[in-house]
Amino acid sequence: MTHVLDITVIGLSLSSSWGNGHATTFRALMRGLDRLGHRLSFFERNMPWYAQHRDLPQPAFCELCLYNDVNQLEAEHGERIRRADLVLVGSFVPEGIAVIDRVAELARGKLCFYDIDTPVTLAKLRAQACDYLAARQIDLFDIYFSFTGGPTLQRLRNEFGARRAEPLYCSVDECRYAPTGEAPLWDLGYMGTYSADRQAPLERLLIEVARRMPERRFVVAGSQFPEDIVWPQNIERIDHLPPAKHASFYSQQRFTLNLTRADMIAAGWSPSVRLFEAAACGCPAISDYWPGLEDFFTPGEAIHVAASTEDICSTLAGSSEAERLTIAQNARDCVLSGHTGVARARGLVGALSSVTTSARAWVQAA
Repeated sequence: MTHVLDITVIGLSLSSSWGNGHATTFRALMRGLDRLGHRLSFFERNMPWYAQHRDLPQPAFCELCLYNDVNQLEAEHGERIRRADLVLVGSFVPEGIAVIDRVAELARGKLCFYDIDTPVTLAKLRAQACDYLAARQIDLFDIYFSFTGGPTLQRLRNEFGARRAEPLYCSVDECRYAPTGEAPLWDLGYMGTYSADRQAPLERLLIEVARRMPERRFVVAGSQFPEDIVWPQNIERIDHLPPAKHASFYSQQRFTLNLTRADMIAAGWSPSVRLFEAAACGCPAISDYWPGLEDFFTPGEAIHVAASTEDICSTLAGSSEAERLTIAQNARDCVLSGHTGVARARGLVGALSSVTTSARAWVQAA
């Protein structure tokens, strides 16, 4: 039987999926850890924009603790941090540098960092403009877990001094993401918060497609899109879609579009959680290309790759229903075999098991 660990996570948000991709990532991972029998707590800064949009205020799989500042975090929860077997700090935590310094003084177990934004973080560190992680703190971590794999892991070790860098990709909770059996309502859909660097690809790979195929139906779900965007009449807009409705959303699409942030494309090996969610729901994806994509899904067999409006139009018009369902099943098989929350939880625990001495032992002993 696996040794039960007391795990404390300090992250951007668990309670609200509004305007961020961290909540769904933490939920899948922590549900996986919970199924393995570990004891879990999650500390989240009480921020007004998340407080107004909480879609998981009382998670059943862990204890959720809200705090207002670093001093309160220590005063009310310092003892829990001390006794934890693992403290995992995420990227983009408000006042993250101060949080890490305080936690490094308190923690007696292993201390790790989970970077859900690795290419962004490294660019900020190079520009000395990162407010949630300082370069001097990187060698405090027993393991630097990264959303991005591939060559970035070597850069973390060689350029930034990480003692150990391991990939910890996003994952999907297969109990909540599965085909619903609903009939397709849209030919192509997209879900994602507005991002300036994704808007041009969205224009090319969905909006222009909708203009050229007025007989087809499209949908875009996501918050923070500018009001001046002109949407063709055959595109339905959904401002925000909570995770409880994701499975239905994917199940009602013939295909879903995946768009990757520019910095993630440049780094490669940065799969979006939307790819795993859609696949688990039996919806085949059409994605832009990024290095390492084929390590997760085989193009032409478990995913379609597109670079132009014409590519998308050709896929929508030229795919038979049998071909579409084959792609969908291959992708679903791939995800269920290796990209679930339980799979990621096992990877995390396995990596920790080989860490024998905390990177901070000499500091605490001094």
